[in-house]
Amino acid sequence: MRNVEVTEVVTAYGHSLVQAAHRTTIEVTKDPHLTKKGDCIIAVKADRSLMDLSQSFKDAARNSRAKITVTIEAGDEKETVTAHGDAGLTFTHPADMVIRKSSYVCSRTLAVKADKAAVDLSKSLVEKLRDPDQKVRIILVVNVRKNDSNLYKIL
Repeated sequence: MRNVEVTEVVTAYGHSLVQAAHRTTIEVTKDPHLTKKGDCIIAVKADRSLMDLSQSFKDAARNSRAKITVTIEAGDEKETVTAHGDAGLTFTHPADMVIRKSSYVCSRTLAVKADKAAVDLSKSLVEKLRDPDQKVRIILVVNVRKNDSNLYKIL
């Protein structure tokens, strides 16, 4: 069975206030600032938000059977988060991307039912993410089997 795969790459930067302490979410934002309240934010100054992703990525991710893999790379550190798509994803937020362990969906949601939250990221990766000069590469891959519903929008 053939799979359809769509990849997006987002570039962002670390920040000295990255805590990576949130137990249910991971967030990347276009905003350049971060406060201590933003304990789920792992990177700032992203070059893209949800609304900037390609239509083919959005259409594929709006399938509840879609698998979304998020790879976070900072220097020589790399970590992968596996999550899922959802029919309710809107991809309309102009600044943020949030990966959730729960199935909650709002305009900021990129993926749901993730296997990791910010608190689950390795200490060595988080240390890199605390460097404001550290370029962070976030690779988003959505994968859907060809026979899944809603795939006709992609092809």
